Amino acid sequence: MTKRRVMFWVVVAALVGGLVYGFNPLAPSGAGKGPAGKGPADHGGPPQTVAAEPAKTQMWQPSMELVGELRASKGADLALQVSGIVQSISFESGDPVQAGMPLLQLIADDQVAKLDSLKATAALNALTLKRDTEQLKIKAVSQATVDTDQANLKNAEALVAQQQALVNQYSLKAPFSGHLGIRSVDLGQYVSAGTTVVTLQALDPIFADFYVPQQYFGRIEVGQPVTVKIDTYPSETFPGTVSAINPKIETGSRNVRVRATLKNPNGRLVPGMFAKIALDLGKAERFVTLPQTAIVANPYGATVFVLEKSTDGKALVARETFVKTGQARGDLIAVVSGLKEGETVVVAGQIKLRNGTPAVIDNSHIPKTEADPKVSD
Repeated sequence: MTKRRVMFWVVVAALVGGLVYGFNPLAPSGAGKGPAGKGPADHGGPPQTVAAEPAKTQMWQPSMELVGELRASKGADLALQVSGIVQSISFESGDPVQAGMPLLQLIADDQVAKLDSLKATAALNALTLKRDTEQLKIKAVSQATVDTDQANLKNAEALVAQQQALVNQYSLKAPFSGHLGIRSVDLGQYVSAGTTVVTLQALDPIFADFYVPQQYFGRIEVGQPVTVKIDTYPSETFPGTVSAINPKIETGSRNVRVRATLKNPNGRLVPGMFAKIALDLGKAERFVTLPQTAIVANPYGATVFVLEKSTDGKALVARETFVKTGQARGDLIAVVSGLKEGETVVVAGQIKLRNGTPAVIDNSHIPKTEADPKVSD
């Protein structure tokens, strides 16, 4: 029998023997005595220096951070219905405007002249009707003549209204109050129908549109508060409220579109900005929290090392235990199960530990952990 075959059968025998006697060479170091909650096995050896903190409980508001974009409450690219040459421009790029304010006028002399002609015809028809109405009282004209005069007047007035509407199309007015963008045309330029003259945006209030996964559809409602962060203002948050929820789920993403409304009196927020939206879900809950550095991830799940008194009560030894984690927030993470408040948990130096390893606590070099850390200068 060759040496390679001998080694192969030795390994097989070791694995079989391990299975028979309850040894699993693939399990993590903490599996068995420690995580089972039966107390750590004292491995002896020199104590290992670690950083440790007691597990604390905090009230956390369940929330979700989503991404979206800002949209104007009213926005339009203003254009004319007819073609012509620009006669006058009554605004500058970036101006605030009120609804109905004139912005631009095309040359419309021929259309105005035609309007004046139709008005004159209508005025003549009105005089004719008045004269024939008086004549009818003394039976000088027939009722049919008066009826014809009335029809002629109505027709003339309709033609005046039609021409007036056409003349109005040669001028551009602000349809609502807001802020103008950059002007796209100049004085004397020929403008085709439908050409964008300027963009008009109403910025106060402003909308933030975002998408929420369908499993949270029943936990959002109109009037719910949201907090919006914009990269342009990294140290500020902008409060808002949910103002509309789409009544259908997007079939491609299985998300529902939600719109929040924010006050924007100074116009600091503009449409198209990328936004991070924090949305609260349900009521605040109490969780055991730890620094995220305390969690050890492995194929069997998340674990932590808890420090306990040794059997003789003279030293601290490590016990590895499985935990179920929840939402992370800043430097901290919530522990849903597997840990109690007040238990001393290793937050740094776990790589040196096994189940039952003696340990000494030294917290002189661990950084401060916060649920909402701020960038310091």
